[in-house]
This record gives sequence, C-alpha cells and structure tokens, in this order.
Amino acid sequence: MITNFLIDATGDVVVGDHIEFEKDIWSGSYWKPSHMGTELIQAKVIKDSYGDKKQQHTFTVVYDDTGEIKRIKGRNLYRYKVMREKWDDEESRKIALNEKHKRGNKARLKRELYKQTKEEKVIYDIY
Repeated sequence: MITNFLIDATGDVVVGDHIEFEKDIWSGSYWKPSHMGTELIQAKVIKDSYGDKKQQHTFTVVYDDTGEIKRIKGRNLYRYKVMREKWDDEESRKIALNEKHKRGNKARLKRELYKQTKEEKVIYDIY
C-alpha cells in the first residue's frame, strides 16, 4: 500500500494537517467492553481547542472515508503513532505549530493557576 503519510506528527498535530492514526474498536456492553482491535483512520484536522477547566486538547476531524465530523481528545489521538502528509508550504505549518504551542502553554498556566486557587479555597474553607 502506497501512502503519503510519511511524517511523524505524534504530539504536534495542527489544524490543516491531513493525518493517519489508529483508533481502538470496542464491542460489548458499557460494563464489560471487549477490545476488538484497531482501525486505521485518515482524516483532515479542521479545528482544535483547549477545554476551559482541564485544558484538555481536543481536535475536530473530518474522516476521509465517510465525511463524518468527529471530536477526539489529544491523548486518544496520540495514543498510537500519528502520521501526516507534507504541506505544500511547510513554513506556514511551522507558524501554525508555534501558535498552537503558545496556546498550549497559556492553557497549562491557566490550569495551574486554577488548581492553586482551588487548593487555596480548600485551605480557606478548613480554617
């Protein structure tokens, strides 16, 4: 199988990337799920965001085969290796990646401040 997904993007996916990743397949009930294996997904990343409270990175992707729009958390996307296609203009991708990293740093700082405030509130409530 010939593929254009030649660049490892694990941990560094940005909006505009055309990616290929593995996704777990589960069967059975909620209480007793069975892992059936993985499937290979090819998708275009159309959006990313960080959650308000926990700053979890979430991507919105469009599956190539079905056109479905799905949201996937970064920790689940990066669970297995993520490969991407080369951009026509890799410099513009670097700009997007730097912007994403700035937003990630800001989100981590915001999370740390939130946790400190929460801890201070607990200490204040005790006394």
